[in-house]
Amino acid sequence: MPKQTLLGLSEQELRTTLQGLGAPAFRGMQVKEWLLKGVSFDKMNNLPLSLREKLKESFIDQPVRIVHTARSQKDDTQKMLFSLLDGTCVEGVLMRYRYGDTLCISTQVGCRMGCIFCASALDGCIRNLTAEEMLGQTVMAGTLLPEHGRVSRIVLMGSGEPLDNYDQVVRFLRLVSSKESLNIGLRNVSLSTCGLCEQMDRLANEGLPVTLSVSLHAPNDRIRRQIMPVAKTYPIEKLMVSCRNWVKKTGRRIVFEYALINGLNAGEACAKELASRLRGLQCHVNLIPLNDVKERDLQGVSAKQAKEFCAWLENLHISASIRRTMGEDIDGACGQLRACRLQQESFEEREG
Repeated sequence: MPKQTLLGLSEQELRTTLQGLGAPAFRGMQVKEWLLKGVSFDKMNNLPLSLREKLKESFIDQPVRIVHTARSQKDDTQKMLFSLLDGTCVEGVLMRYRYGDTLCISTQVGCRMGCIFCASALDGCIRNLTAEEMLGQTVMAGTLLPEHGRVSRIVLMGSGEPLDNYDQVVRFLRLVSSKESLNIGLRNVSLSTCGLCEQMDRLANEGLPVTLSVSLHAPNDRIRRQIMPVAKTYPIEKLMVSCRNWVKKTGRRIVFEYALINGLNAGEACAKELASRLRGLQCHVNLIPLNDVKERDLQGVSAKQAKEFCAWLENLHISASIRRTMGEDIDGACGQLRACRLQQESFEEREG
């Protein structure tokens, strides 16, 4: 029988669990505090040694481990490779800003959406992550901060499509925002989706005040279908209906992610068409200078081109900004570090 992980349990559930091991109820709060600091059973030094041994025999302290880190020399961004209990791996990115530390986490091992500009989808989707594994990424990232700190903001924009793992992602959002857990306000959490309309509509009714970021990346279906297979199922008109529903139900604006791809979606005609489509919708366009994806032979635009596109939108009264590029020197884009690790493992197996 596989061991149970404890990180996702409530304090009351931990009390009951520890009482089953013959420990007093107050130990539940102590264990919870250690788990949220990313500490292993061996280092929970205010617990009796006998209890620590019992915990090690029956349970798992942390569902993920950091097995590799890379720190940018340009902007102090840190990329992490997390190892999961089944031997698979996902990645996260810790970004330092003046207003606090933002963590980008993964929601799936790989991705099945197939967007051609994203390295996460190169090997398809292996499996969904559990809510505990998402929480584990957040907890372990905190161990890289001074005095086991806690991140200020979370973005669900790593590998995977969050709404393709709907139930576990919603459970994670409730866990991470709980006062018994990390108590991170959901207004400080952004969830990125390629546009799964039914799940977007469902999320709008959950009462979770997250920021919804929609990967749009094109002003029309002709271009969008070239780069995002999901557009064949959910054309832009249908997607816009769900976006308007989100704003109406939640009162929160939509953020549209738009990766500028040289020669495809970054011309003035595209800016004008995009502006006409978004006019009247409470939204903001986040322009992303594309990280080159060698496997797809795609190139981003120059800084000058990005500024021109942003100016075209603003002149047409569409709120827009250019996302700061971070972690370029450490394979900062989604899936790149994991892809490098998988390539290395494949090479080592062949060399044997």
